[in-house]
Formats: sequence, structure tokens, C-alpha cells
Amino acid sequence: MTMTHDEYLGMRRFPALDGVRAIAALLVVFFHYGGPGALSGWIAVQAFFVLSGFLITTLALREESRTGRLSLRSFYLRRVFRILPVYAVILAGTTVVFALRGEYASSGLAEAMPLHLTFFNELGGANPFGQAWSLGVEQKFYLFWPLLAFAMLPTVPARAVTRGWFTAAALVLSLALVPATNGVSVHYFSLLAGCLLAVLMHQPKGFALVRPLTSPVARVVTPLVFVAAQLAVRPAGALFGNWQSVVPFYSLAVALMLPALLTPGRLSRALSCRPVAFVGERSYSLYLIQALAAVTVTTVLPELRGLAEATAVALLALLLATLLHRSVELPMIRLGRRLTAVRTAAPTSAQRGCAPTPRTAFAPARVPASSASAREAPPSHAVSRPALKASPAPVESMHSACSAGTDTRPS
Repeated sequence: MTMTHDEYLGMRRFPALDGVRAIAALLVVFFHYGGPGALSGWIAVQAFFVLSGFLITTLALREESRTGRLSLRSFYLRRVFRILPVYAVILAGTTVVFALRGEYASSGLAEAMPLHLTFFNELGGANPFGQAWSLGVEQKFYLFWPLLAFAMLPTVPARAVTRGWFTAAALVLSLALVPATNGVSVHYFSLLAGCLLAVLMHQPKGFALVRPLTSPVARVVTPLVFVAAQLAVRPAGALFGNWQSVVPFYSLAVALMLPALLTPGRLSRALSCRPVAFVGERSYSLYLIQALAAVTVTTVLPELRGLAEATAVALLALLLATLLHRSVELPMIRLGRRLTAVRTAAPTSAQRGCAPTPRTAFAPARVPASSASAREAPPSHAVSRPALKASPAPVESMHSACSAGTDTRPS
């Protein structure tokens, strides 16, 4: 059975994506610290970008469907409390450690510090916080995408179609600018690939195009496609002669796999099982703390090399990430939620000085019970038209595009 559009709109969580984040984060860490080169773990950051684009756009589209618009104030506030606290703590910790080691300047950290503080990380050279380059890319996406695709897009009957063409045009432009940006713009291709998938899946006609990718056959083929795509990166890079040419193909492969991963089934359950989800939920902190974990491992166990070193770094990074997740990430996410809830709380009819809005005569539709993840969707806020279909359910906040360097989980 394939997933229906109503089932998709009724899903409040995409649990399998935690598994994708876990795999991608570990691939990156193992690449940096002695893991198998054939896995080409460096490119797994692009999977994070695809997830970020997909989840951020899905959240925005569902909020727009429920309330009529995207609240930019709430969006930016959630991003600030999701990203900045852990980022600031780890940057401060990295600075202290390398200053105590007498390597603050020689490591390149001093020179790169202005870039880290202004989120132009992607322009910096090698330094102990260099893995945060992806934050520089993502922060600009978070800043401009809601403005361009939601706030500034004309409110017209064909707005969904206009947004789709706008996203497709931006996707092409990101490739056209690769030579002029020294390859940086190709990362936005990955983000926009996720955005375009979200735009397609939000509308019935667009969902019909990708619905075959939710079939049982697709769910069997998807893991094989991911493994093939990962192993093909190195030979493809040798064939094209540069890494920038490989990224778009990899990102499209990841985007085309997502519908199968979102569909409830064995694959989704495997990727959302507790051990895998545990790593995925901490992938943002794990990604940022990897360099400090590596310094500790090489100081305490200097004889470790190769796979043993990569494993030790990954385990220590996961331990440190768990501490950060509990002490920094979750409290700050909850604070951000409370602040946005206060700002977006609707005044009562009495407070507005007007009569209560009459109830609609139409009962809210329910999401079909066949979806394992589906729950009753909230009724539409617009009382002037029948609620013939379930309104899109908000994706729960403990789910984000945690990309390495970005948790796009809505917070």
C-alpha cells in the first residue's frame, strides 16, 4: 500500500528521519577521524541539508495552512533558541581548551573567530571549529528562505504553483552560481532540493507525483539506493574531477528516498528504533563537539589510529552530546517554545471587544486510521469554507532538520 495525501498531512512526526540524521552524523565523524575512506562520509552533510530544507519548508507550509500565514517572529525565535545556545557553549569550550593548550592562534581559531561569531563559517580555513562551516550555510538559508518563499510571495490563487516554480528556479540558480561562489552555492542546491520536495508533497497534485515512491517496492529499494549512492561518491568524484559535480546527484538521491522513509513500515521502524533515534536526537551536538572529543581521545590514547580512533571519538562525542542535549538543548528549546506560545496566543473574543466567532457547521475531517503515525488533525481555522479535508498537522517540535550543524527539527 502507498501512503495517501491525507495520511501524510496527518503525520505529526517523521520518526525515520532521526535515523537518517544518526547515520549522517556518524559518517561525518568517521570520515574526519580515520574511518573507511570508501564511505566518503564528508558528503553526508548534504543529507542534513536536504532534511533541513524539507522539514523547515514543511513546518512553514503547515503553519500557513492552519493560520493563513507564517509568523516570521516565531520562526526566527525558535531558530535562535534551537541553534545558538549549544553553538555558543561549544565554541566557548573550544576556545578555552585551545587557549589553555597554547594553540589558540597557531590552530587557526583566532583568525577564524570573527567568522564563527558572525556565521560566515564557510569562508574560514582549517581550524578546531571548522566543522561549523555548515552552520554558516544554514543560517543564511534560515534567514532568507522564509522571507522569499513565504513573506514576500504574492498572495494569489495560484500561490502554491508560484512557490513551486520559484523553488525550482532557485534550485537551478544555485547550480549556475557554483563557479562564481567557489562551490559554496552548491550546498544551497541540497537545501532547495528538500524545499522542493516539501512543496510538492504538501499539495495533492504534487503528492501524486511522488506517491509511487511510498510503495512497498520503493521501501525495499531505498536502503540499497542509499548505500549505492554513498559508495558511488568517490568514483563519481574521480570521473567528474571535482566534488561540486557530485553533490547535486547525491542530494537528489537523498530527496527521492524521503517519501519511502516517511511511510510507516519496517524501514521506518528500523530507522526510528530507540538506539538509532537516540543518536539522531543528539546529532547536532554530536556534530559540533566532535573536534573537542578528538582532542581528548588523542591526548589520552595517542596510540589509537584508524577505525579504533574514529570509534573512540564517536563514542566520546555521543557522551558529551548527551550531556549537552539534556542540559542545554532541551531547556532552551522549551524556553523558545514558551516564548513563541506567549507571542502567538490569540486574544479572546472579549479581549478583542467583539462577538464570539460562530462555529462552522462542518465537523473536522479525521485522518484515516490506517496510518500508524496519523492522529486527528486540527480543524481548519477558516470558517468560511467546509472542512472537507483534514488540515495539515503540525510536525512535532522534537523532530528537526537536526542537521549536522542544523537541527531543523521544529522547536
